[in-house]
Amino acid sequence: MIHSVQSGSSWQVMEHTNMKKILRKIVIVGLLLFPAISFAATVKVLAVAGGGGAGGDSGGGGGAGGYQYNASFSLSAGSYPVTIGAGGTGATTGSGVPGTNGGTSTFSIITANPGGGGGTGGGAGVNGGSGGGASYGGSGGTGSQGSNGGNSVGAPYYAGAGGGGATSAGGNAGNPGGNGGGNGTANTITGSSVTYAGGGGGGGSSEGGQSGAGGTGGGGAGIAADINSPGGNGTANTGGGGGGGSNDDGTHTRGTTGGNGGTGIVIISYPTGTFTFSYTGTDTTGTDGSGNTYISMTTSGTLTLTGTAATNKGNWFFGLFYHLL
Repeated sequence: MIHSVQSGSSWQVMEHTNMKKILRKIVIVGLLLFPAISFAATVKVLAVAGGGGAGGDSGGGGGAGGYQYNASFSLSAGSYPVTIGAGGTGATTGSGVPGTNGGTSTFSIITANPGGGGGTGGGAGVNGGSGGGASYGGSGGTGSQGSNGGNSVGAPYYAGAGGGGATSAGGNAGNPGGNGGGNGTANTITGSSVTYAGGGGGGGSSEGGQSGAGGTGGGGAGIAADINSPGGNGTANTGGGGGGGSNDDGTHTRGTTGGNGGTGIVIISYPTGTFTFSYTGTDTTGTDGSGNTYISMTTSGTLTLTGTAATNKGNWFFGLFYHLL
């Protein structure tokens, strides 16, 4: 009986030892196949498209670039192409065509639509992220991610209407001074409040139509009549729309050109220590004072995020399991 018990105990010990060896082999395979299981982090993402170019000849202001903000976006380590939308080009005087739309800004599955161009010489504003303002007698463009451009009734003032902004519509050009660009939206993703995506102001006319101010958030100002200057450009990396040109450059023979839209921007913010990163375009980085690191990207490129110990938990899990065996 004693011999039988000892034999059984030896068999049990041998079985247990073999099982540990098998489990450790499974863990080693897991370490090789899953060296760094990356869990998604919750981040903030702001994307603003390029603002629309303004119209000339009592031109409508350019619409602001589309404004997209997600304060709870799930993001894992990896490489992400980033597109920063260009600003639209202001219309040339006498061309009869509106300003061009801005460019699209993208990050992962987030897309900000380009701002609509402003109408020229009696033309309508163009649809966009925010709609472009109309020239005299036209209708403003429709905004898909912001506001509509303003309308212009034409006589007796013949001024251009304001482009739409992220928060408010462009002003209608029916009364002197009422054709300002729509206001943008303030955001604190970097820790400081910055306003983005303002619409461009409408251009003035020699018949008494005043020029409009640019909307808050980088909208360019419309130019008044009898000044030989194009409308104001939208501010770079705000997605602001360009300001409309006037119908008289002071010579009483021609109008002025619309201003260009401002370029867009993409910003992400994540809990500090979650990732390390590299970016092939132009960027600035910093902290927001609340435990987050932000990356502000102002030209297109590829963002590569590498998880740190806080997010790469595969080795930690398998390693702990191995040592417990």
